[in-house]
Amino acid sequence: MQSFQQDCVELALRKFRRGEVDRRTLLAGLAALGVGSFASDEAAAQAARKLVMVNWGGLANQGFGNFYGAPFAAANPGWTVEQDSTGPSAGRIRSMVESGRVTWDLCDSSASSSFLLGRQNLLEKINYDIVKKEDTLPVGFALEYGAAPYSFSSVLCYDSAKFPNGGPTGWKDFWDLQKFPGTRLLRRDATAMLDAAQMALGKDPKNLYPLDIRATVRKVADIRRNAVFWSSGSESEQFLRTGEAVMGIIWHTRATVLHGETNGRIKFIWPQALLQAGIMVIPKGNPGGEGAQRLLASMLHNPEPQVGLLTLLGNGPTNPRAAALVPQDLRWKNPTDPENAREQVVMDGEWWGANYQRANADYVDAITG
Repeated sequence: MQSFQQDCVELALRKFRRGEVDRRTLLAGLAALGVGSFASDEAAAQAARKLVMVNWGGLANQGFGNFYGAPFAAANPGWTVEQDSTGPSAGRIRSMVESGRVTWDLCDSSASSSFLLGRQNLLEKINYDIVKKEDTLPVGFALEYGAAPYSFSSVLCYDSAKFPNGGPTGWKDFWDLQKFPGTRLLRRDATAMLDAAQMALGKDPKNLYPLDIRATVRKVADIRRNAVFWSSGSESEQFLRTGEAVMGIIWHTRATVLHGETNGRIKFIWPQALLQAGIMVIPKGNPGGEGAQRLLASMLHNPEPQVGLLTLLGNGPTNPRAAALVPQDLRWKNPTDPENAREQVVMDGEWWGANYQRANADYVDAITG
């Protein structure tokens, strides 16, 4: 009988870990099996000592696992950190939380999604008693429902061989098809595209928000017939690699790959780039509970792993103490290096969280119509 009870307890715990039952159902089931309330709580706690970090796949799996998951597990005996590359879209997070079957603890998301999902009560608030806010960049990187252990930028990238008299110096040049002829490359998503268009319209980068959605969408529509559009980072590289576009708005991580491949022929610039927070969020009711807050704290507070991620993926550190640890030969491609950061605009995630759905719908209509 005791063996049967143990088997049933193990089965219940496995279902809990997989998200097939929630904590309340688990505790009720354990009680029905004759497991005392203290033992039930202890069993649930043990089951939750695995944290699942979700990213978008590729090298991120290796990077987050090696530089964030492994150090946390080593410093916290009994805990394990598992990487999941399913892709933590806002829709998937919403479905998981609303179904009551949450299996994710920490998700690679965005500032705008953190505001959107947070307002819908689908995320846990960041506990800044555990996650010390002063250890992260102060503007746009420590939010109510998310915090950023890494950064990236949307930059102006161009083929310098096409412009022997000098390349573009900002978004006004990007939109100038007479002075800088050739096909432009933009993303099939309004984020960063409309911000760049607003600067091309002449608005002061230091006072960029709120964006004028109607005017910026119209500005994009002006060059639609001279533009191609990318949906993935690898696709953005390919358009510039093959010469289908001479100039594009792409992620700095992809621009640095092209710069290296072409021995510097394909260049990118930091002035007026959009510096974006790599926000991690915690789904409401995550199985690891407070452990997810502690994992996020370790990602933010320890600068060395952030420098490791820069080395592997090109993502910028967010802990100010990391800047001094970045090797000299990597500083030119680090978006949060002080010299690079001061030339950029920090994207306003709160504005995008409130306006993304409308702005993106209008943008997509403009580029496909």
